[in-house]
Amino acid sequence: MPVSDSYKTYVLEQLGRLRNDIRARSMFGGVGLYAGDRIFGLIDDDVVYLKVDDGNRGAFEAEGMGPFQPFGPGGEVMQYYELPDGVIDEPEALAPWVEGAVEVALRAKTRKKKPATEKGPRSPIKRKR
Repeated sequence: MPVSDSYKTYVLEQLGRLRNDIRARSMFGGVGLYAGDRIFGLIDDDVVYLKVDDGNRGAFEAEGMGPFQPFGPGGEVMQYYELPDGVIDEPEALAPWVEGAVEVALRAKTRKKKPATEKGPRSPIKRKR
């Protein structure tokens, strides 16, 4: 779904009051929100969604917010939940939601590192066939 330029600008202004490393990148018809090189949120159809895991999902659910479903109800569920109504308008209220989502992004980046193999690098010596 499209994101209006005015809404994108407003969201970036609000986020910029909290952090100086926020940037946006267009993707798949929406907008990805980044803190440094880590995606922590997205905008789709002029709605902000923030990254969740077991550490912050409960706060969103307590406010009645649900997951981003890019293909509509019954489709794939992504680990981004809608920001509660009105939070984007109040920097003091917005700060813990954003920081929580950035922390999730940092944890997700760390978890994805693959452990080194025990075998080590392959030998340059050719095997007989």
